[in-house]
Amino acid sequence: MPVIEKPSGFKSQYRRRPAGRQNQFLPRLEAQKSDRMTKKNTPTQQPPAADPVEKKVEETPYEAVASICSVLVVGLFILTFLGQNFVIPSGSMENTLLVGDHLLVDRITLAPPAKWMPLVHYREPKNGDIIVFVKPVPDPDAQGNPQYLYLVKRLIGIPGDHIRLRNGIVYVNGVAQALPKHGLDNPAMPSEQVFLDEFPSIPPAMNPSATEAWAVEAPSHIVDGELVVPPGKYFMMGDHRHDSLDSRYWGFVPRENIVGRPLFNYWSFKTPENQYEEPGLANKISWMGHVAMHFFTETRWKRTFKLIR
Repeated sequence: MPVIEKPSGFKSQYRRRPAGRQNQFLPRLEAQKSDRMTKKNTPTQQPPAADPVEKKVEETPYEAVASICSVLVVGLFILTFLGQNFVIPSGSMENTLLVGDHLLVDRITLAPPAKWMPLVHYREPKNGDIIVFVKPVPDPDAQGNPQYLYLVKRLIGIPGDHIRLRNGIVYVNGVAQALPKHGLDNPAMPSEQVFLDEFPSIPPAMNPSATEAWAVEAPSHIVDGELVVPPGKYFMMGDHRHDSLDSRYWGFVPRENIVGRPLFNYWSFKTPENQYEEPGLANKISWMGHVAMHFFTETRWKRTFKLIR
């Protein structure tokens, strides 16, 4: 095959690049390849998903009724087994308790012990306790029907105690008892003075205000001029000794009649004597209106949350 010879003056149009010039492009190529691979391997970042909008769930009528019923059940349980609201209707405990005082009563401490609540502290009533109890004899209502009222008095005698009064001073087992710290000592009505201050020297049968049953029963409990409290019974008196219809008039309180002891006064409102005993719906509505109109001016704020002792 014939060989074509290059002319002697011919120069190749391609020039060899110096080695240094060729190698300077290698890092750029490697960087471009690395960038391409990084773009391929790096996942595309997605924008954050928006939080789902919570739908407002409306309470159904059935659920509303169930909620109300649960609150009522809890409240009924508390009022039945744990505590009870009590309002002072008369002045027999002045000034320890005033008419219009609203008390929270502890129904647990003085209740008979129960096996199903072994951790609850129980104790028997003791002298000096202020006690809420059911009056042992009924009082007629406006229609003449018998009703058993809740009363609050101070416990003077427990089973086995010997009680007598001399010149208005109470003696228990021969020991004179100091008057209650806040009790009133106003003079009694002349017709009641001797009976109240010398009990039981003046027997209940000689006082027309005493109940017939007590007038018959009392002499069987008097020994050497002193009243002996029988088992299972308690003797109660008001702190306002000369203005209190208490055990001197209607006798002992059975253990099962004791409801509890007041803890504190959660609200006190200036109230006329025997206001809560007034009959009639119109009277109750009128009194509610009076309370609403004078709530701030006639509330005894200093007695709010006052402990009862």
